[in-house]
Formats: sequence, structure tokens, C-alpha cells
Amino acid sequence: MALRRNVGLKGIKYRGGGPMLAWSLHRISGLAIVIFVGLHILASFFMQQLGSDLATAVNTVYESIYFQFLVIFIVMFHALNGLRIIILDLSPKLLEYQREATWIQWAVFIPLYAMITIIMIMNQLQSG
Repeated sequence: MALRRNVGLKGIKYRGGGPMLAWSLHRISGLAIVIFVGLHILASFFMQQLGSDLATAVNTVYESIYFQFLVIFIVMFHALNGLRIIILDLSPKLLEYQREATWIQWAVFIPLYAMITIIMIMNQLQSG
């Protein structure tokens, strides 16, 4: 009897709901963090070694308030989602409450992100 495997894109097919959205955003935010850190290291290297205009342009983008909002969103979401995953992995009995855990994660994330955003805007208005 031959072993049959269905190979395809079924694993990444959107199934709906909060946990699937959190899964997708966790993968995307992890990739974004790796790209950000890599570009930051390259820009720092080129700025120190060559004093290049490309590094200056990249640093200008990094200093943009909009980019900082995006980085804070990505890092905070990735960290809180990672904590949720760790808690669920350490307590397998809680896996049946995965959907509720995702809602709790968003209930913590949204006010925390709003508070940090307000503080950043207030600092920007005071300095500018």
C-alpha cells in the first residue's frame, strides 16, 4: 500500500478566526523584526565605516515617527503573542481556551499600545 500525501498550500489556507489571524501576524512580525535588525546592523556598519548617504537615508526612515509606531506595534504584538503561546504550551489543558486567550491578548495589547502611542505623540509635540 502506497503512502499518499497531500502536499500543497493547505497548511497556510486561512481558516478564519482570531487564532489564525494571530498565527499569521506572529509569522509576519517575526520576519519583519529579522529584516529590521538586519537592516539596522547594515546601516550602522555603513555609517561608521563609510559614512554613506544610504546609511543616512535609512537612519532618517528609522527616526520617522510613523516607522517607530510600526516597529512598536510589531515588537509588542510579537512579544505578547509569544507569551500567549508559551502559556498555552506549558499548560496543555488551556489549549481548549485558545480563542479566549487570543481575545485576552488583544485586550492587553490594544490599551498598552494606545498608551505608548499617546506618550510618543506627547513627546513628539513637546520636542517639536
